[in-house]
Amino acid sequence: MSLPSSVTVHAPATIANVGCGFDVLGLCLTAPYDTVRLTRRAEPGLVIRHLDDYDLPTDPSRNVAGAALLALLRAAPEPLGFEVEITKGIRPGSGIGSSAASAAGAVVAANALLGNRFNHKELIDMAMYGEAVASGVRHADNIAPAICGGFTLVRAVTPALDVLALPAPPLWVAVVHPQFEVKTKEARAVLPTSVPLALAVRQWANVGGLVAGFLTQDNELIARALEDYIVEPARAALIPGLGDAKRLALAAGALGGGISGSGPSIFMLNRDEATAHAAAEALGSVYRKMGIDFHLHVGPIASQGAKVVATE
Repeated sequence: MSLPSSVTVHAPATIANVGCGFDVLGLCLTAPYDTVRLTRRAEPGLVIRHLDDYDLPTDPSRNVAGAALLALLRAAPEPLGFEVEITKGIRPGSGIGSSAASAAGAVVAANALLGNRFNHKELIDMAMYGEAVASGVRHADNIAPAICGGFTLVRAVTPALDVLALPAPPLWVAVVHPQFEVKTKEARAVLPTSVPLALAVRQWANVGGLVAGFLTQDNELIARALEDYIVEPARAALIPGLGDAKRLALAAGALGGGISGSGPSIFMLNRDEATAHAAAEALGSVYRKMGIDFHLHVGPIASQGAKVVATE
């Protein structure tokens, strides 16, 4: 069976941290998504084009998809060349895994062109080089769900990557993306460098409770465990309207939520589609009143991550 010469991949947005799970928990969304098209080229190396208006770098070493693909080229025994076309459906700096989507989509597309020779763990490790370009840190909490889908737990990044891909809980997600940017590097700069032990214990308990709640589909436990005692309080000042948005979404029936990734997007988990739409309207009402443009995204947690949608 001959391999395709070109593939197109849809790489979805993701929710990182998921409340209490800073840098370790992630969820995959159904939309929005980046579109990444890879075509084989005879010459080794990468040519990158962006088919959008974000003016992102096309130098492979400075482009998140390029950095991920350079890692893949290093892992391949033979010289390879790809032409990469990226259409960003996820705005950079949105807090819903924009850089992760491009990096994940690129390595999934390349893997499809190579007959799927790399496994998910290897692809995650490669795509993390893209996150290092975006934020200065090789973290996997967006990358893992973008590749594996569903709900993921990053148990360790060093000395060896250890990721658990778990079934997607049957919940719906409401996301509001206020149209201002919070850069990941800036959001990390405000984090505390030390945490009181008692506070850390409360946070660990919530991480365990949230994972247990997802696996047992215990919505009341999920609602209790979503609270973040450490990171969200430090970042709250970067996101005007956060407190009001969460309060109104909870009143509309949401289980709970918080800052998505480093923000400014805010996510809320919900029992069903109707509640998710009500929570989304509540989230949006805060920014409508503030005079800040916003986008809303509503959908179930996606069971599949980046996927091939076309081959040639």
